[in-house]
Amino acid sequence: MTQSPASPPVRADRLFLGSCVALVATSVAFATVGAVMLALKREFVLTNEEVGWIGGAALWGFAVSQLVFAPLADSIGMRALLRFAFVGHLIGALTMISASGFFLLFAGALVIAMGNGLVEAACNPLVASLYPDNKTVKLNQFHVWFPGGVVIGGLAAFALDSVGVTDWQVKIGLILVPTLAYGWLILREPFPVTEGVGAGVSMGEMFRAAFATPLMWVMLIAMAMTASVELGPNRWVPAVLEAGGIAGILVLVWINGLMAVMRYRAGTVVHRFSPTGLLLASAVVSGVGLLALSYTSSTVMTFAAATVFALGVCYFWPTMLGVVSERIPRSGALGLGLMGTVGMATVGLITSPQMGSVADRFAHTRLPTEATVDLLQRAEPVLRGDGSTDAIVALDAIEAVGVGYRAEGELPAPETANALRALIASDVDPDLVGRAQAILGPADNYGGKISFRYVVPLCGVLVLIFGVLYVRDRSAGGYRVESIAAGR
Repeated sequence: MTQSPASPPVRADRLFLGSCVALVATSVAFATVGAVMLALKREFVLTNEEVGWIGGAALWGFAVSQLVFAPLADSIGMRALLRFAFVGHLIGALTMISASGFFLLFAGALVIAMGNGLVEAACNPLVASLYPDNKTVKLNQFHVWFPGGVVIGGLAAFALDSVGVTDWQVKIGLILVPTLAYGWLILREPFPVTEGVGAGVSMGEMFRAAFATPLMWVMLIAMAMTASVELGPNRWVPAVLEAGGIAGILVLVWINGLMAVMRYRAGTVVHRFSPTGLLLASAVVSGVGLLALSYTSSTVMTFAAATVFALGVCYFWPTMLGVVSERIPRSGALGLGLMGTVGMATVGLITSPQMGSVADRFAHTRLPTEATVDLLQRAEPVLRGDGSTDAIVALDAIEAVGVGYRAEGELPAPETANALRALIASDVDPDLVGRAQAILGPADNYGGKISFRYVVPLCGVLVLIFGVLYVRDRSAGGYRVESIAAGR
């Protein structure tokens, strides 16, 4: 982190603050996209799987930008990456706000996610460079502002609903507020070099450390699973619980508020348990919490299960980054970028869409055939008489269900749920819409909870992985931080 005498001073406190605000932008994006998923599903008549792809794009786009740009932090600088992030957040939010269908919603979510990935690609090595002797604790404190931003964005979205502002476009617009703030705070500030550049680590050495170290491969595999356990369910919590009549956005706020508080106090916890011990405990607790969340139905028990889940997942992401930075320091920005890439790509391309697919499949089993057929038959003449665009879309969806029902003798999936969503979106008749919501809501809630349950076995695998690492550390005399100069 050396500088020439003529270089302006690096203001570590301002850079750390700006990095935290940039992370708030990424988490507000996460919260608001999650908060509008049910609205998008109804307005654009999307399946759970399509919504899963939109939610997933907001994750795997992060992975793409991490994979491409994290190795460049040494060469083009961390400030350049943050400038690209700023542009991505602006363009992505505006694209979603102006979207007219699935494609632009997907594209906007993807661009936002690429901005999110650029923030992590720049700020993780920046924090490690600013605080080389306290990486795990400072990375936990930096990552306070991912759940902290989810709390801010979630409460803002809930407040807008409370005062009658229900347009999802306004909620997506919340992303622009922290984006403009971090742009003002740090995009003109002098930055330090990365820790690897300061230590004279070449690009080749960084790649060798990242790809030729067995521990790195273990951590990448574990990262795919920890990210799935944390971010997969978090992405679906608002929509799933809201379908069951519970204020899902408030549960998401509660989960992330607890995560923020616990990460802020990470220093005490990390020193008491050691990073690998903390990861082992987190795997156990998160599995118990997620399993409970998949069974609860009352508001009180849902919040209780969410509390256990939050305590389990709160340390996963930053502690995983801290272990890689401390145990494989010569992997540098590339190692941290690979961790984020694998985590977000797994959630975006596999976990989130598959959770949506599971939710669609199991929700369909809870649709009552006779009541659904009767409702759709009653709705057809009303929709024909309305003539609006939404009514025509709903009528086409209902006719498609009729064709499938007459051919197979069973309600087709996922067309039936889509027809109910289209009927709700048409808003042609309060009684018909109310009956459709009464049929679809419990089914979507059930399917979503089953999708939570499908993620739980990953926690068992993580217990085995982190258990081995913890026992190995204990047998070697305790957790050790490696020097970046080792091996030179």
